[in-house]
Amino acid sequence: MTTTHGLERARIRELFDLRSSYNAKSGGDFTDDPYPIWRELRERAPVHEGTVHELTGYPGDATFQGLPFPDRPHFSAFTYAACDEAFRNAEVFASSPEQVDGDAINVDNSMLAMGGTRHRRYRALVQPSFVPARARWWITNWIEETVQLLIDGFAADGRAELNTDFCAAIPVLTITGSFGVPVDRALDIREALMDPPKVVEMLAPIVAARRAAPADDLISVLVEAELKDEDGTTHRLSDPEIYSFALLLLLAGSGTTWKQMGIVLTTLLQRPELLRAVHADRALLRPVIEEALRWMPTDPMFSRHVTRDIDFHGVHLPAGSVLHLCLGAANRDPDRWERPDEFDHTRPMKASFAFGGGSHICLGMHVARAEINTGVGALLDRLPGLRADPDKAPPAFIGMYERGVTEIPVVFGPESDR
Repeated sequence: MTTTHGLERARIRELFDLRSSYNAKSGGDFTDDPYPIWRELRERAPVHEGTVHELTGYPGDATFQGLPFPDRPHFSAFTYAACDEAFRNAEVFASSPEQVDGDAINVDNSMLAMGGTRHRRYRALVQPSFVPARARWWITNWIEETVQLLIDGFAADGRAELNTDFCAAIPVLTITGSFGVPVDRALDIREALMDPPKVVEMLAPIVAARRAAPADDLISVLVEAELKDEDGTTHRLSDPEIYSFALLLLLAGSGTTWKQMGIVLTTLLQRPELLRAVHADRALLRPVIEEALRWMPTDPMFSRHVTRDIDFHGVHLPAGSVLHLCLGAANRDPDRWERPDEFDHTRPMKASFAFGGGSHICLGMHVARAEINTGVGALLDRLPGLRADPDKAPPAFIGMYERGVTEIPVVFGPESDR
């Protein structure tokens, strides 16, 4: 059995390759470049009737956050200004069409679907574990060791496929490690995320153990967290609340960063001069990562549910409709960035929608940045002469609502050794 730091490679490919059956509903069979179409749509109007994938010409039956809801009217926003306004007006553009049921155990009943004061209270419970100053906690406890052990597995080979052998494994091992899940159960957790009872079955012993004796991990943070109600009383999270929290954090933690890391690596490999410059001056890595996040965010669309009738950027949105925010198009809006379709790490840094916006901006964005920075930096430190494998098909960007790359075959070591 071929493994990557204790993970079966065939299972990694099934769970993390965007072209696999496991990821079929994310539009992994979409291989065109959507950005020219999104640019045309943005130039024609800020908001259009229809879903992003329909307007883009994708014929598949995509399911994603805010989809499918076939009985509701759908609209899509493509400008930075329209997306920004929707993010800022959470009262009208809600993250969920219904109230959260605190006793149910699934992502739809987590803080992802909450709004207003309730969302702020629940988010505040875990926010301190995800602030920039806390990044060192993640790096020291989980990220750095995982990265180094993964590189140990192929450093002597002179070649590797980094999407499977590296990018996919780092986030899943980081987030499951922070939950106290053994390495040999990490992929079981990832595979079961769409089946909450299975995840609960695996997490229940850990939650019980942390209630008895807290440790320095994320489950202990949830177990010890005290939630203050509107009347001022405080209580600990119930088991269903902890499990819903866990499902959200596990899904987000293992499902996005690996794709963005692959986009960063591919962008560098496609620009050998830039790759050499980053190798020589590691300070360049941060602006490269931030520009890649703007230029090609791995999740280029999120949705909001319209709570009342509103005239919005020239289009009437009825209550009950769904507004899809095409963040990929907004991140290339020429009203905010010059030459937005070009990748330029030297451009003045401005906030983009790579991690969403508003009160629901990605909780784990600083951990994601730490994973990408640590991972790519370690590759450059340990693999001299890192470059695209000339004998293999180059990476290709694919995906509709989850953008990523196919494979990242590389070679390293002196050119004369190949």
